[in-house]
Amino acid sequence: MLKNEPQPPRLRFIAVAGLSTVGFGAVAYHFLEDWSWINSLYFSVVTLSTVGYGDLTPKTDAGKLFTVFYIVIGIGIFAAVINFLVKRAAVNRIEKRMKHQEEKKNR
Repeated sequence: MLKNEPQPPRLRFIAVAGLSTVGFGAVAYHFLEDWSWINSLYFSVVTLSTVGYGDLTPKTDAGKLFTVFYIVIGIGIFAAVINFLVKRAAVNRIEKRMKHQEEKKNR
Protein backbone atom coordinates (compact mmCIF):
# COMPACT_ATOMS: atom_id res chain seq x y z
CA MET A 1 0.00 0.00 0.00
CA LEU A 2 1.64 3.20 -1.13
CA LYS A 3 1.06 6.52 0.59
CA ASN A 4 -0.67 8.01 -2.47
CA GLU A 5 -3.18 5.19 -2.71
CA PRO A 6 -6.55 5.67 -1.01
CA GLN A 7 -7.00 3.85 2.28
CA PRO A 8 -8.79 0.55 1.88
CA PRO A 9 -12.27 0.21 3.34
CA ARG A 10 -10.81 -2.45 5.63
CA LEU A 11 -9.23 0.29 7.76
CA ARG A 12 -12.63 1.88 8.35
CA PHE A 13 -14.18 -1.51 9.08
CA ILE A 14 -11.47 -2.41 11.58
CA ALA A 15 -11.71 1.00 13.28
CA VAL A 16 -15.50 0.83 13.49
CA ALA A 17 -15.42 -2.77 14.76
CA GLY A 18 -12.86 -1.95 17.45
CA LEU A 19 -14.54 1.23 18.65
CA SER A 20 -17.98 -0.38 18.52
CA THR A 21 -16.81 -3.32 20.61
CA VAL A 22 -15.32 -1.08 23.28
CA GLY A 23 -18.33 1.23 23.17
CA PHE A 24 -20.81 -1.65 23.40
CA GLY A 25 -18.96 -3.01 26.41
CA ALA A 26 -18.91 0.39 28.10
CA VAL A 27 -22.67 0.82 27.62
CA ALA A 28 -23.37 -2.71 28.84
CA TYR A 29 -21.26 -2.37 31.98
CA HIS A 30 -22.71 1.05 32.70
CA PHE A 31 -26.21 -0.40 32.85
CA LEU A 32 -25.52 -3.96 34.05
CA GLU A 33 -23.14 -3.01 36.84
CA ASP A 34 -24.30 0.57 37.46
CA TRP A 35 -20.74 1.82 36.96
CA SER A 36 -19.77 5.32 35.86
CA TRP A 37 -19.09 5.83 32.15
CA ILE A 38 -15.36 6.18 32.85
CA ASN A 39 -15.20 2.96 34.88
CA SER A 40 -17.25 1.15 32.24
CA LEU A 41 -14.96 2.30 29.43
CA TYR A 42 -11.87 1.54 31.51
CA PHE A 43 -13.06 -1.99 32.33
CA SER A 44 -13.94 -2.66 28.68
CA VAL A 45 -10.46 -1.68 27.48
CA VAL A 46 -8.66 -3.50 30.31
CA THR A 47 -10.72 -6.64 29.66
CA LEU A 48 -10.22 -6.68 25.89
CA SER A 49 -6.52 -5.96 26.16
CA THR A 50 -6.27 -8.93 28.58
CA VAL A 51 -4.52 -6.78 31.17
CA GLY A 52 -7.11 -7.51 33.85
CA TYR A 53 -5.90 -5.43 36.79
CA GLY A 54 -8.65 -6.80 39.02
CA ASP A 55 -9.58 -3.44 40.52
CA LEU A 56 -13.06 -3.66 38.98
CA THR A 57 -15.00 -6.90 38.66
CA PRO A 58 -18.59 -7.59 37.67
CA LYS A 59 -20.77 -8.30 40.70
CA THR A 60 -24.11 -9.16 39.07
CA ASP A 61 -24.87 -12.46 37.37
CA ALA A 62 -25.85 -10.58 34.23
CA GLY A 63 -22.53 -8.71 34.27
CA LYS A 64 -20.58 -11.92 34.74
CA LEU A 65 -22.39 -13.69 31.89
CA PHE A 66 -21.95 -10.67 29.63
CA THR A 67 -18.23 -10.65 30.46
CA VAL A 68 -17.84 -14.29 29.40
CA PHE A 69 -19.27 -13.60 25.94
CA TYR A 70 -17.63 -10.18 25.70
CA ILE A 71 -14.20 -11.71 26.27
CA VAL A 72 -14.70 -14.54 23.78
CA ILE A 73 -15.95 -12.26 21.02
CA GLY A 74 -14.16 -9.05 21.94
CA ILE A 75 -10.62 -10.38 22.24
CA GLY A 76 -10.79 -11.67 18.67
CA ILE A 77 -11.89 -8.27 17.41
CA PHE A 78 -9.32 -6.48 19.57
CA ALA A 79 -6.58 -8.81 18.27
CA ALA A 80 -7.64 -8.10 14.68
CA VAL A 81 -7.37 -4.35 15.30
CA ILE A 82 -3.89 -4.70 16.83
CA ASN A 83 -2.81 -7.07 14.03
CA PHE A 84 -3.96 -4.62 11.37
CA LEU A 85 -2.20 -1.67 13.01
CA VAL A 86 1.08 -3.57 13.44
CA LYS A 87 1.01 -4.82 9.84
CA ARG A 88 0.27 -1.33 8.58
CA ALA A 89 3.15 0.14 10.58
CA ALA A 90 5.51 -2.57 9.30
CA VAL A 91 4.52 -1.98 5.67
CA ASN A 92 4.97 1.78 6.07
CA ARG A 93 8.40 1.26 7.60
CA ILE A 94 9.49 -1.12 4.82
CA GLU A 95 8.25 1.27 2.13
CA LYS A 96 10.09 4.14 3.78
CA ARG A 97 13.29 2.10 3.96
CA MET A 98 12.99 1.03 0.31
CA LYS A 99 12.39 4.62 -0.79
CA HIS A 100 15.41 5.78 1.20
CA GLN A 101 17.61 3.06 -0.34
CA GLU A 102 16.42 3.93 -3.84
CA GLU A 103 17.15 7.64 -3.26
CA LYS A 104 20.57 6.71 -1.95
CA LYS A 105 21.19 4.58 -5.04
CA ASN A 106 20.21 7.42 -7.40
CA ARG A 107 22.64 9.94 -5.88
